[in-house]
Amino acid sequence: MRTEELTAKALEQLDYDKYLLANSVGKRAEAIGNGAKPVLDFDTSGMKHTDIALQEIAEGKIIVSLEG
Repeated sequence: MRTEELTAKALEQLDYDKYLLANSVGKRAEAIGNGAKPVLDFDTSGMKHTDIALQEIAEGKIIVSLEG
């Protein structure tokens, strides 16, 4: 899936809140960088942490709270 399509799908998961998406991807990518295991059903070894996080959110594998 192309990045634009993935971003649109992830935004849909987060009620189109761009700030929440950016913050969530950043935090999840940092967690992956610090050793958290990706929860995707395929090999992510060649992917950047931000791409993994975006894919996880788009697929609904990571639940992001809409409340502060």
